[in-house]
Amino acid sequence: MANDVQYLIDMLYEMIDGAKGVLMSPDKCIIVREDALDLLDELKGQLPLELKKAQDLIRARDEFVESAKKEAEKVRRQADLDAKTIVGESEITRAAREKAHEIVRRAEERSKNMVNVTNEYTEDALRRTEDAIQMALDEIRESRARFRAVSNEQLQAQRAKLEAQNSESDKNQQ
Repeated sequence: MANDVQYLIDMLYEMIDGAKGVLMSPDKCIIVREDALDLLDELKGQLPLELKKAQDLIRARDEFVESAKKEAEKVRRQADLDAKTIVGESEITRAAREKAHEIVRRAEERSKNMVNVTNEYTEDALRRTEDAIQMALDEIRESRARFRAVSNEQLQAQRAKLEAQNSESDKNQQ
């Protein structure tokens, strides 16, 4: 159909282009009225179909554009929702990281406190053990000193007794 309209327009153009010019008016020409009117009637008959097709194409284009706009809006809304979700998730992640750091910080602090308490307890236990060992060592030294003193006394007493017996035995033998 579009070709028919184009063909009719081309024929009308050729008719006017090939028409004889009017003397003294080069921009005017003489054409056969009946032939020109027939071409225009055919053209008029064809145009409503072509216009309807054009209108249908424009309507289809408008519907497509509207559909594309709706789809683009839908995609934009989904992207906004996804962005909010991602932001929300990153907020949750950030809060979780902060909580984790706080838990680790408290655990490290508690661990340091436990190490300090353990070190103090161990230091105190070792000091008391050292004091107890020192007291036992002092007591052992005192016991050894008493033992030596008593042993020396007994040894001297036995020597004296032996010397006395030896003296008496020498006297008796003389």
